[in-house]
Amino acid sequence: MFTALLVAVFLLVSRISGLSPTFQACQLQKPAGVSPLVGCPAGTILVSQTHSEAVFSSVQKAVLSLPKTGKAVILVEEGEYHETINITRTDPVILLGQLSTHTAFDPAGNASSRNLVQIWDNKFVQTGMDDAQSAMLIVAPSFNASLIGAGPTGAPLQPLFGNVDFKAYNIDFQNRAANFSISQALVTDISYANASFYGCTFASYQDTWYTGRNASTYVVDSVIFGQTDYLFGFGTAWFQNVVLANRACGGGIVAWKGTNLTDAPNNRYGAYISDSTIMRSPDANATTVTAGKCFLGRPWNDLATTVYLNTFMDNSIEAVGFEPFDSSRPVIMNTTFYAEYKSHGPGGNTTLRVSDHILDAAQASDFTIDKVFLEVPKWIDFEYQI
Repeated sequence: MFTALLVAVFLLVSRISGLSPTFQACQLQKPAGVSPLVGCPAGTILVSQTHSEAVFSSVQKAVLSLPKTGKAVILVEEGEYHETINITRTDPVILLGQLSTHTAFDPAGNASSRNLVQIWDNKFVQTGMDDAQSAMLIVAPSFNASLIGAGPTGAPLQPLFGNVDFKAYNIDFQNRAANFSISQALVTDISYANASFYGCTFASYQDTWYTGRNASTYVVDSVIFGQTDYLFGFGTAWFQNVVLANRACGGGIVAWKGTNLTDAPNNRYGAYISDSTIMRSPDANATTVTAGKCFLGRPWNDLATTVYLNTFMDNSIEAVGFEPFDSSRPVIMNTTFYAEYKSHGPGGNTTLRVSDHILDAAQASDFTIDKVFLEVPKWIDFEYQI
């Protein structure tokens, strides 16, 4: 009977578009008595707090067990895991969140209640700490490479590169330091690495998402919760079909740094948000006013780039769109590139925008995944279907 049920599940998988065609058979929960690893790539490591077949009950312990070379796949069973994940390995690492056969194909969206795995920690920046020390998911080749530093230039450049292909599917990553903006409290620190995320959520208040120096990141079909500068970085980040959920308004949604073309020839470092939605978060405090209060971005340095493409914006967006960083830098310099194309919704009216880069179709065609990353990235799973 179990075999027949598994066959039916796999036939369903073969007909359904969405999720990961490569990994969904592995991710789907199996009936009692059937190994959770049925349908998984050979050598997949199981992490579980309850299953007798699992060697590890901690994701980080599974990561630390990996050999230095070869692709590694880790399947994480349903549950909450209180820990920090630190990936220093260079070769590919894939984290798979387990999914229920009852909800995996829910048309509400992959980053919804369907995710069964939550990985969380509760650190926040206190005196003497670097922002990176609050992150609960770190993908960087060394401690020094993970450091963010302060000011418009940040921590010193490192002569290293870390993971060439980190992927995570259907996992909720959360920094639970507080239910308000207590301080910098990162979820991710992706530095000197390539990383992509599919059907995930990322939740904090300040500085939720960080794409660091020399890093390239891609996020699709996911939800990012935050309040202050909750997309910030120094590398190249593409957000495709994501929901940016404003828990409140502070700073800007995006705070980015750029690098001159002399130090990094041909670079297109920046944040690119495409086919996405900006909205008031469902868990925003009822007394918190967001209408007309949230800025699309502010420049962490004067070479910042932020581009919104075909994005729905609710009434939380301030009419001018972007703002200067602070009173010490009261002007957005002409070396900063802020642009929009086909912004729509109550906050999508660009008439009063301070940016003069309201793109037409020809100009917007210069902002595609392959042009931004200067290649078609081999580390992105383009088979993942929304």
